[in-house]
Amino acid sequence: MRFLARTAEETAAVGARLFHALPVSRALFIIYLSGDLGAGKTTLARGFLRAGGIAGPVRSPTYTLLEVYELAGCAVLHLDLYRLQDPAELEQLGLREWARAGHAWLVEWPEHGTGRLPAADLTVSLRASADAHEINVTPGSTLGEMGLRQVGPVVAPLG
Repeated sequence: MRFLARTAEETAAVGARLFHALPVSRALFIIYLSGDLGAGKTTLARGFLRAGGIAGPVRSPTYTLLEVYELAGCAVLHLDLYRLQDPAELEQLGLREWARAGHAWLVEWPEHGTGRLPAADLTVSLRASADAHEINVTPGSTLGEMGLRQVGPVVAPLG
């Protein structure tokens, strides 16, 4: 699925739409957010979390690496792995306790955690250009495919 977002609001709207891809079963759901600095990863995550009812600030956890948001019936981990020097550093975060049903992960810079992260159910690739952000969403599992189908016609290309 491909989207073109011309504003930060449109990027956040894609994130809000993707919130609805969460499985009804509340199984563990992993979303990788990939793209260069400034591509809109945190903006998309903010839209996702706002759609789940988070009204407070949503910032990239660049220095803390991890932020947990409690939503109704689901906890969302927002990870920013940009500063990781070695994927083994993830062990210190205690992620295993968060790898269970009722949890969703938004992982910025997943390539920095290669080999230590669960596989993605959805991969969101963001690329900035002069006039828009291109957002490509690819399912990585049956759960991801089902999630995108669940969203149905609500998810439509912007622009």
